[in-house]
Amino acid sequence: MAAHVLGYRTTGIEWDAGACTTRNEAGMDTFKGDVRQYRAALFPLAQVLTGGPPCQTFTVAGHGAGRRALDKVLEYIELLHNAVCAENADWKEIFRTWRQISEKLRRKEIEAKEVKERKRDVEELRGTVRKAMKDRMVQLAYPADAIKDVLKGLKAPQRLEFQDADLKGLLKEFSDLNDELVKLKAVLEELGDERTGLVLQPLWWVIERSRRPGSTPYEAVVLEQVPAVMPVWNRYAEVLASLGYRTRTQMMHTEAFGVPQTRRRAVLMARHDPAAPLHELRPAQSLPTVDETHKRYQPRTSNIASAGFAALQLEPSDTGRERPRHSWISMRAALDSARVISEARVHNRPPFTVISNYGTGGVPEARGRRDHDVPSATITGKVSRNRIVHMGTETDLPDPLCRFAPAEAGVLQTFPVAYPWSGNDVSQQIGNAVPPKLALHVLVRVLEPELSDEENEARLEKATADLENWKPDKPVKYRVHGDWKGHPLTAR
Repeated sequence: MAAHVLGYRTTGIEWDAGACTTRNEAGMDTFKGDVRQYRAALFPLAQVLTGGPPCQTFTVAGHGAGRRALDKVLEYIELLHNAVCAENADWKEIFRTWRQISEKLRRKEIEAKEVKERKRDVEELRGTVRKAMKDRMVQLAYPADAIKDVLKGLKAPQRLEFQDADLKGLLKEFSDLNDELVKLKAVLEELGDERTGLVLQPLWWVIERSRRPGSTPYEAVVLEQVPAVMPVWNRYAEVLASLGYRTRTQMMHTEAFGVPQTRRRAVLMARHDPAAPLHELRPAQSLPTVDETHKRYQPRTSNIASAGFAALQLEPSDTGRERPRHSWISMRAALDSARVISEARVHNRPPFTVISNYGTGGVPEARGRRDHDVPSATITGKVSRNRIVHMGTETDLPDPLCRFAPAEAGVLQTFPVAYPWSGNDVSQQIGNAVPPKLALHVLVRVLEPELSDEENEARLEKATADLENWKPDKPVKYRVHGDWKGHPLTAR
């Protein structure tokens, strides 16, 4: 979306049917399918690679599965890096390394599929046994409260005891199934899942374009994901530097770029510079950072009015010069601006509070709350479940004001109010998206580095206005693998 309003032609590869339907309605060129079935060589005229591979659960907290997943991905990246940097590196050897990694991941995926099928069977059997226990307790005239307590106690079945022989047998069967489930889950954690391979796809596309005979490197690469993926981007940057790219990794706070929402994104930016001496291509720091244009939201200390661009503060940039930073933008300011464009798509609400579908501080019942005059909390795939109440109360606004409509949730992601959200699971599509306004800042910095500060600011101001007032072109139909004829990036 951001590339479109900046005047760049884009082609997407997407396997989610709902997202493809939305892209069709928005007039966006799309290939529908699994990205692993495509190759960089199929799009020889593409100049820029952008993407957001699925976010692995790379957290180092909890039972260690995330740590193992992260370590495995970093291990594969290191193997590719070694192949690229080997003395007298040969394309056949590089490709052989990738094939070995891909085959290992494919075998794990097949094994994981079999384990998942067994896991589903065990869960179904456990449910059947649970129902049999409930029916037996009813036959034995157990009080309703006692039955309820026993069923709750099945979370730790080893603590339960019964005198009835049938219940004893059923409990033993349930416990055995429970133990098998624990083992199956441990196996799945060790195997990982298909997202591991998908996280590696952008790197392989860059390597293929850089090392495959007859190919030319991408001019620029931009990748983003949740904060936990930053270690992957930092390792990516090392590989890209060895391929002749200047790089920068940056943790970006969306509200600091004019997005009416607090959300953090880990971003990798790279620009090919074959003339630069190798020693200057230091990973993750040879491109300048993207300057923040707005203040970060501080929920406990911020008392600034949220009129959008009213408040300014001078803060030093990485270059040392002072740049003005506007106040963050509130939900109310963003929705009011969008309502000027389309009253039909944005409701007029009294002062309101949004109550999140999620708990806070690890307490499910402690729902997060944000008032209308501050930025939204992170928009997720559950945005349609958030309640909207009269400010400072628990009283829901009347229907349909009590929930954000798709267009409104999209506006909080900085999509234009006219964006044609379509297909299945629209809320998930919106929650998965990168805020286009954030993307504007990144793309202008990476794709147009020759702009002066003043030109950069003017470019962003115009692009932001174009984004807000954007309307879709005529709908298109997505393509599928093999439908290359006449496509502008395939030279066929």
